[in-house]
Amino acid sequence: MSYYGNMDIQHEMDREDDEEMNIYINVDPINSSHVRTETENSETKRQQTPQHTGSDTVRNRSSRASSVCLVLLCVLLLTAVIVLCVLINSKSTNCSEETHQLLTQITNLTEERDQLQIKITNLTEARDELLSKNMQLAKERDISSSNLELIKHRDQLNKEKNELSKNEWIYYKSSLYFLSTEKKSWTESRRYCTLRGADLIIINNSEEQGFVKKISAGVKVWIGLTDGDKEGRWKWVDSSTLTFRFWTSGEPNSYGGIDEDCAVNYEPGWADFPCNHLMQWICEKVILK
Repeated sequence: MSYYGNMDIQHEMDREDDEEMNIYINVDPINSSHVRTETENSETKRQQTPQHTGSDTVRNRSSRASSVCLVLLCVLLLTAVIVLCVLINSKSTNCSEETHQLLTQITNLTEERDQLQIKITNLTEARDELLSKNMQLAKERDISSSNLELIKHRDQLNKEKNELSKNEWIYYKSSLYFLSTEKKSWTESRRYCTLRGADLIIINNSEEQGFVKKISAGVKVWIGLTDGDKEGRWKWVDSSTLTFRFWTSGEPNSYGGIDEDCAVNYEPGWADFPCNHLMQWICEKVILK
């Protein structure tokens, strides 16, 4: 094809383009504007496309970093859980061993306590038995001591009795009696008796009254009876009241208005006499058989 032929073809194409352009302009200017707007927007989007592409890259990197951190955190948590389980199992094992040891110690202590309790019981029984024996021995000792004292006292009394018997003391029913040969007042006669651990005789029954009559042979003798404290109230030298009375008929009488505050014994029985009269007397000393 020749040069001129090509030019004709190019010229024809340009003309067609101009006609199309005129058609679009004449038909809808709004659409043309819209087309321009869309074209501009397309251009803008094409210009902005590289910026959005960079942001997405950053997000992708952040996402990968977060995933890595999460994985590492999970690994750390898993490791911590494993370590914790190991520690718990170890502590549980240690606790079990310690519990077993404690139970063993408690069992041993309980057995020792029971053994000690048995020993305490045995010792208590032995103590009680010893106390009982000690009390029995103490009683026996006291009895022995009492018997020993009684024996000593009896021996002493027997010795005194023998000595007194040599000095004309007469033994009769657990008592020693002394009949004087000299004469004294009632007060002096009593003093003589008390200086020898005795006192003027106290007559308690008819047997003793008969014994006094026998040893005195009817002689008037002072006895331990007086109403010197209160007239008419006769009592013995040991302050006991009369239980037996052997007054001679008409006695006591304070004959002739004279105070007769002391009693004598003679053949008929008792009589009151002035205490300053001089008479024989009978001393009595009570001893054991």
